[in-house]
Amino acid sequence: MSRAETGTPVARTPSPLWSLGLLRSELATTFQRWRTLALLGVLAAVPVLVGAAVKIETGDGSPAGGGGGGEGPAFIAQVTNNGLFLVFTALAATLPFFLPMAVGVVAGDAIAGEANAGTLRYLLVAPAGRTRLLLVKYVTTMVFCLAATLVVALTALAVGALLFPLGDLTTISGTRIGFAEGLGRALLIALAVAASLTGVAALGLFVSTLTNSGVAAMATTVGLLITVQILDQIPQLDALHPYLFSHYWLSFADLMREPVLWDDLTRNLGLQALYAAVFGSAAWARFTAKDISA
Repeated sequence: MSRAETGTPVARTPSPLWSLGLLRSELATTFQRWRTLALLGVLAAVPVLVGAAVKIETGDGSPAGGGGGGEGPAFIAQVTNNGLFLVFTALAATLPFFLPMAVGVVAGDAIAGEANAGTLRYLLVAPAGRTRLLLVKYVTTMVFCLAATLVVALTALAVGALLFPLGDLTTISGTRIGFAEGLGRALLIALAVAASLTGVAALGLFVSTLTNSGVAAMATTVGLLITVQILDQIPQLDALHPYLFSHYWLSFADLMREPVLWDDLTRNLGLQALYAAVFGSAAWARFTAKDISA
């Protein structure tokens, strides 16, 4: 007599197509939330405000900012010469806080928000499995990282093209590259910035498995982010700095050198991968052993 005939539940193994459906549903749910749209709106406003401020400041022909270096806000000095530099400036302005804060909110709410809303148990009743559900949540958060970064970059490109001239640009090293190559570098920089948020996403997901309160998880993740940023600015802790996930964030500026300097870029990617592995494993260990009561 078969298990079906005896009434014994038959274990169901979700197919890959079912998993893709779960991911598609999760992506739709995440990007349709008003909170997500508000976060993307705030990020899109940053390059608009920066571009408008530079345009107003340089309306009398005065330079927009200080000279060399080329890192962070020093890109502003080049914005009036080429609107493509607004992309680099906007990413440098949002990466220290706005972008990771947005990612921290989405990641922190991933599991805790479902528990708080009472939908987590129903998700696990479906043939998803805890590991599969956690992986879908992390992939969704990473898609948000890329989407948020592209929103900043594309808005900055549009504003830069509207307010300033476009054309060949000068790298940090002083060499000239064509506009098409500059666009390619801008895309690489956007991808590097999105990859820099991998560690924050894993940390936020781990925090999300520790509580059933979405607000508490989001607040804790953002609080940890601010704490790490503060620690990275204390000179007495310079021995600790290379191990903080935010330390190499602005290394994307090296993509605007000729030749490109890869040392800090690879250190950044390796550090993010380490954080993703450690906190991703911790999130899996916690979530698979967690007593789901909501």
